[in-house]
Amino acid sequence: MILGSMCAGDVRCYAAMVKAGEVVIDATECHLPLRHSHHRYVIDAPNGPVKLTVPLVGGTNAMPVPMRDVLVSEHGNWRHLHWGALYSSYGKSPFFDFIADELHHIIIEGKQQHLLDFNMELHQLIADFMDLPINISVVSDVYQIAAMVAGGALDLRGKIGGKRPDTLPLADVPYYQMWSNRRGSFSPRLSILDLLMNEGREGVITLLKMGK
Repeated sequence: MILGSMCAGDVRCYAAMVKAGEVVIDATECHLPLRHSHHRYVIDAPNGPVKLTVPLVGGTNAMPVPMRDVLVSEHGNWRHLHWGALYSSYGKSPFFDFIADELHHIIIEGKQQHLLDFNMELHQLIADFMDLPINISVVSDVYQIAAMVAGGALDLRGKIGGKRPDTLPLADVPYYQMWSNRRGSFSPRLSILDLLMNEGREGVITLLKMGK
């Protein structure tokens, strides 16, 4: 399966990855404004879902450069804002303390200049903690990507994790959510971080159910 790079992608993205097993991240993907999940993720909060955005050098209105060259901006103290939002939302969740140090290191202490590096560090932390059965690789050769597509690889670039709902055969399986339980309603399609914080390693069971 071929995907674009995503920042703590939503649970449907991860359900698709678990179902595929073998995942290639296209580092040559361009025209990123068409799909903002490459630098945005949505978490749960007491008053409802909150969208967090990683600012990029040059903004997001004209990003013709490939993903591998997209630079992270340190404008607006975003790292501390993200950490504060995550702590406020999940500080008392069942599994926050188990991953807090590593997550803090990536977000607050991280020196990532490229968005791809930030996204992949987050992914590796998530995949390792949840013990996800995913073999993921990053490909920076446009011809290799084209050959994979021609060879029949499932190409989900721009088709999942975007602003519009996807049409993939994936179920939105409810799982325990600290805030949604209080509100009396389940919030689907949040960042994989929501599933991790609430279910920990057991979250892989939810992802497997979504792909059946």
